[in-house]
Amino acid sequence: MEVETEQGETGKSVMCVLTDLEGTTLGGTMYLPQNVGPIQLQQIVNTLLKNEEKLPYAFYISNQELLVPLGNYLEKNKVSMEKTLSIVYQPQAVFRIRPVNRCSATIAGHTEAVLSVAFSPDGRQLASGSGDTTVRLWDLNTQTPMFTCTGHKNWVLCIAWSPDGKHLVSGSKSGELQCWDPQTGKPAGNPLTGHKKWITGISWEPVHLNAPCRRFVSASKDGDARIWDISLKKCVICLSGHTLAVTCVKWGGDGVIYTGSQDCTIKVWETSQGKLIRELKGHGHWVNSLALSTEYVLRTGAFDHTGKQYSSPEEMKKVALERYNKMKGNAPERLVSGSDDFTMFLWEPAVSKHHKVRMTGHQQLVNHVYFSPDGQWVASASFDKSVKLWNGTTGEFVAAFRGHVGPVYQISWSADSRLLLSGSKDSTLKVWDIRTKKLKQDLPGHADEVFAVDWSPDGEKVASGGKDRVLKLWMG
Repeated sequence: MEVETEQGETGKSVMCVLTDLEGTTLGGTMYLPQNVGPIQLQQIVNTLLKNEEKLPYAFYISNQELLVPLGNYLEKNKVSMEKTLSIVYQPQAVFRIRPVNRCSATIAGHTEAVLSVAFSPDGRQLASGSGDTTVRLWDLNTQTPMFTCTGHKNWVLCIAWSPDGKHLVSGSKSGELQCWDPQTGKPAGNPLTGHKKWITGISWEPVHLNAPCRRFVSASKDGDARIWDISLKKCVICLSGHTLAVTCVKWGGDGVIYTGSQDCTIKVWETSQGKLIRELKGHGHWVNSLALSTEYVLRTGAFDHTGKQYSSPEEMKKVALERYNKMKGNAPERLVSGSDDFTMFLWEPAVSKHHKVRMTGHQQLVNHVYFSPDGQWVASASFDKSVKLWNGTTGEFVAAFRGHVGPVYQISWSADSRLLLSGSKDSTLKVWDIRTKKLKQDLPGHADEVFAVDWSPDGEKVASGGKDRVLKLWMG
């Protein structure tokens, strides 16, 4: 489609090409007036894509968001009118999440540090794991403790909800796992034993691959990852091959499992027999954290910001698959790894065993990496006290968020990908605005280090926990 313009008062028209994130062109070369800005470009994209409902889009030229008319942009950035201007359009969330700005509840209950917090996939329940050996479930309506889940004999290091919301699994410092019924707070069966050292991570099989949820994978300091089946109540496959501790694990949307290890490698496993498919090498030190571009839809399954509930596993599986396919598009699932070597790598493991990009800039170890829900951004938290933002497709550096005065332990995204939350050793939480690249909200209140943060999938609330033993809820 050619969009012709008269050579009028606006002067010479700008030769443009619109492309999506993957570089696919939309509608060929266009000649647009210099007074065309984001609003007119939105109309053009909606028309070309034949969207029945008009969707919001943001536009980027050379990784910078276009917020002014094309003529102003060319003048300010001294770009030649002779060149074809490549404009990348990116769909934005149709809903908006309000930034959290106040602590709505400080709930005592745990008698030792809170080490993990996690909202259920529908955002209606909250769980926490603590050094006091308990898991607690909290009532978000009354903002009070609901159940105390007892049974572990050592610190509860990690917790994970099944994406259908029916189960919660916790892993302890002594290496055992326990499945809980979130409706009653009671254990669902005996502890699952097999690991010889502490549990470092838990990830469930996506609900679009299997409903109801039955299988999850655990990673351990003992060098193994294990796949468990909760209906058989046992370990069905042991993934052995790492020579040192497995530090993180993700069950990907295509059905493979990714494990990161202190042996500097990431291994990719198929899940019917536990065969090693691929090894991703490149890091010069421990791999600490893994993130998947599809993580948000894998975590939430069929649940979205509308709060719709489902009557059957089949319906849930169907909706979850639609959401996964829509989010993934035609591109392969992307993986980012963060390491003690201060660097990160962007991989497309289904395509190649070689990394796509090496992402450098942190001055200390990278503690946590996390893709935004729309896959457009990657955020990284580091002991260098900064949070960094990267392009989720190309791996290019975008911005550094500075403000914390201690190591940043954990980060979490708002459901609309517009805001990023960080928790630090400096006892504060901070909310960062992705559009302005600036601090949106400073949230002091904890009396000591903040180890764990989570933003509910429905966007309504934030939870945090740490050394001061209290759980805090924050609202907009």
